[in-house]
Amino acid sequence: MGNQPTITILGTGYVGLTTAALTAAAGMKTYLIDPNPTRLESVRAGKSFFYEAGLDSLVADGVANGRIIPTPVYAEAVLQSDIVISAVGTPDNPDGSSNLNYVFAAASEAAQYLKPDAVYVQKSTVPVGTGNKIRQLFMNAGQNRAYVSNPEFLREGTALADSLWFDRIVVGGTDANALAKVMQLYKDIESNRTAIAGLAGLSAPANYQSGAYISVALESAELIKVTANAFLALKISFANSIALLADQTGADILEVMDGVGADKRIGRAFLNAGRGYGGGCFPKDVSGLIAAGLEHDVSLEIMEAAQAVNEGMPGYIIEKLQDALGGSLEHTEVAVLGLAFKAGTSDIRRSPGMHIANLLTQAGSAVRVFDPKAGQEAAGQLDERVAIAESIEQAIHDAGAIVVATDWPEFVEYTPQAYAAQLQGGIFVDAMNVFNAQAFSAAGIHYIGIGRSGNSKEHAVL
Repeated sequence: MGNQPTITILGTGYVGLTTAALTAAAGMKTYLIDPNPTRLESVRAGKSFFYEAGLDSLVADGVANGRIIPTPVYAEAVLQSDIVISAVGTPDNPDGSSNLNYVFAAASEAAQYLKPDAVYVQKSTVPVGTGNKIRQLFMNAGQNRAYVSNPEFLREGTALADSLWFDRIVVGGTDANALAKVMQLYKDIESNRTAIAGLAGLSAPANYQSGAYISVALESAELIKVTANAFLALKISFANSIALLADQTGADILEVMDGVGADKRIGRAFLNAGRGYGGGCFPKDVSGLIAAGLEHDVSLEIMEAAQAVNEGMPGYIIEKLQDALGGSLEHTEVAVLGLAFKAGTSDIRRSPGMHIANLLTQAGSAVRVFDPKAGQEAAGQLDERVAIAESIEQAIHDAGAIVVATDWPEFVEYTPQAYAAQLQGGIFVDAMNVFNAQAFSAAGIHYIGIGRSGNSKEHAVL
């Protein structure tokens, strides 16, 4: 343990706190800096301020053994650290470009205290070219420090698992020694993976293959992350575009995408039609990539189209429900199940479920919502007329229609008969395309999927 680096991580969000929990669990002394006293108090109490499976166990262990040290003071942490990792927020500006105020503020503050041999690592998702600006910032401050781009690829809800059983670790920069130090940090985590996973209560995914360690140019590393997310968002919007056509032609989008995804050159992952993508990454990274293209006189029209399709899906789903109700949503009690942008997290940023609930309320529906983890976070951003239920049953009882907008296991495993027993109007909108349409029809429920208007059999690979 004695030869391991001391780490400082700037930011306690999904990326920062997950990374801190892992470095501490691998035996590294880890300072965690955040200006938000509420977040720091949560960490000191051994808890994450957001829900992420297994994270609280690691945070509590790291705090208890003194390896996680929460502090708002840069001087206390950075002066002692061999590696400083920036994981601060990068919200988007009104024009879609990335707001880098926090990124540059963190770098400016850290520059005052960096040791001569320290490595500054950028883990936040930033536009290509940001690294060179920060390197110049260091030079202007008289601090010629090594800079490494190390984009993250974790998914909320599976952040720890994605970090422990990674597809790839990407580092970019010009200092070979600095790149090696950052690579070694992850190799140390990997060598302790079994023990860390046991403490977090996680199991290795089936058929996991060893992840790749990839060293590239600084600019390439910056572009890899945002391009990966933009491509996944593009696959979702592509599937939704075909779903619109399937609704008009009687095809079943699940059958279509199963057939398309069976082509190994394409693959089935993310070819999922439904209410569209949300969260803190895909929408921001798509708009950020479009803005970066415009900054360099490159028009990324394909991403603009993907963005437009995604933004239209909640409204399209509501139109389908309105048609099923005879043309009006007024005075109809609608239950919306799912407020988090995806299952496994409490994050409601850019959540389609939130948008659907608010749009239904504005259209005159009486809306009740339920989410197993995100109800508290959602309270301040829902229309004040929306009622937040404390259970599935409370949300759906005597509802005229149900919209499932997040595929939480609690919703998916709830049987068609159980839904039918609570429903008054008999309309069930599967905005995630995860339910068995025939089973709901057999239970006497009017099932509405996205791109599933045909009378095709349930999809299967024979």
